[in-house]
Amino acid sequence: MGIKKQLFILFISWVCCVSCKRNPTNKQENLQKESVTTSFTTRYAKSFSLEQHDGYTVVKVNRPWPGASKTFNYLIVQKDGLADSIFSADTYDAIITTPVENLIATSTTHIPALESLGGLEKLVGFPNTNYISSMPARVLITKGKIKELGNNETLNTEMVLALHPDVIIGFGIDHENSSYDLFKKANIPVVFNGDWTEETPLGKAEWIKFFGVLLNKQREADSIFTEIETSYLKIKQMATKAISKPTVLSGALYKDVWYLPKGDSWAAQFIEDANGSYLYNKSLGNGSLSLSLEDVLEKGKEADIWVAPSQFTSYEEMKQANSHYKQFKAFQDKQVYTFANTKGASGGLLYYELAPQRPDLVLKDLVHFFHPEILPKHNPYFFTPLQ
Repeated sequence: MGIKKQLFILFISWVCCVSCKRNPTNKQENLQKESVTTSFTTRYAKSFSLEQHDGYTVVKVNRPWPGASKTFNYLIVQKDGLADSIFSADTYDAIITTPVENLIATSTTHIPALESLGGLEKLVGFPNTNYISSMPARVLITKGKIKELGNNETLNTEMVLALHPDVIIGFGIDHENSSYDLFKKANIPVVFNGDWTEETPLGKAEWIKFFGVLLNKQREADSIFTEIETSYLKIKQMATKAISKPTVLSGALYKDVWYLPKGDSWAAQFIEDANGSYLYNKSLGNGSLSLSLEDVLEKGKEADIWVAPSQFTSYEEMKQANSHYKQFKAFQDKQVYTFANTKGASGGLLYYELAPQRPDLVLKDLVHFFHPEILPKHNPYFFTPLQ
C-alpha cells in the first residue's frame, strides 16, 4: 500500500482492555521497582523500546510520526499473569491484555509480522483490503474473515464498533484522528506503531517484536528477527568483496519534482550496505529530497545504476512520460531496476508490504544487480530490470 507512489506505509496500533480509572497502589509501585528482564529488547529500532518484567511488558513508542513531541507508553499484561487492576490507567496510554484475540490493522506492513507469528487469523478488519498481497490473508478476505473497513484515515466507524477488536493497530502522520478518539471512548484501545519512522532497514524489521508482545510470542519474534539480522549482515559482508562500486541514482519525476531518498534514510542505507555509491549520500535527513530535473541530470547523468524509478515499469513508459530520461547513462545501458513490477494478486505492491520486514531479501536483490559476480544465481524477489 503506497503513499505518493514511493513512500512507505505507516501504521498505528491500539490494544484493548481499559474501562475505568484506577489509582496507583503500593503493589504497583513495588512491581515497577523490579529489575527489568533484558533478554527481549531492541537492538536497532529507535522509534520504540521494550521493558520486559515478570508478567508484563512496557512498550514505549517515542516516535509514532516524525516530530512527535509525546512518548506513548503501553502496558501489556499477560492474561495468566498479573491482574491489570493493580496498575494505574493514568500511568499508561493503554493497558492491554495479551495475547489479543482479535485485532484491526491499518497498514500492509503489519501483515507479514502477523503472518510469520501465526496471528493472521486474529485479524478481523483492514482498510483497503485490495492492497494486501499476502496469499493467506487474501484467502481470509475471500472467506469474509477479514472485513473491509473503508479508508485508512476514516475507518468505517459502525463496522469497527461492531467488531469491537481487542486492539486497533494503525498509523498516524500526526495526532489528529477523530475516529481514534471515538474508538477510545468505546473502550477500544488504539496503539501507535511507528515502524515507518525508522532510519535503518534492520530498525524497521525489528518491529516484529512489537507484534510479538501483543501476541505473547516474544520468543518467536526474537528468533525470526535474529534470522533476518544474520542473513542481512551476511549479505552485507559479501558485498564488501565486490570488485567495483557502482554509482547509484534513485527516484524519478512526479509532477515536475524529482523525489529521492535523503542520505540518512533507510533506502540510502540499503544502497550503502549493498556496496553502492549513492549520489546523494551526503544529504542530511531521513526523508525525501525534492529536486528539479535539471539538478538531478547534472549530478546523476553518468550514474551506473538507477533504482526505484517511482511507479515506472518499462523504458517505453518512461520515455513517454519525459524524453529527458533518455539522457541518463543508466537508462541507455538498460541498468534501471524497479520494484513496481512485483505485485500481489489484487495489484498491491509487494515491496511496500513485505520489504520492511525482510530487508535481507531487498539487499540480496541489490547486491545481485550491483555486483553480479557475488550472487549470480539469485532469483530477484522485489527488484526486477525495467521492461
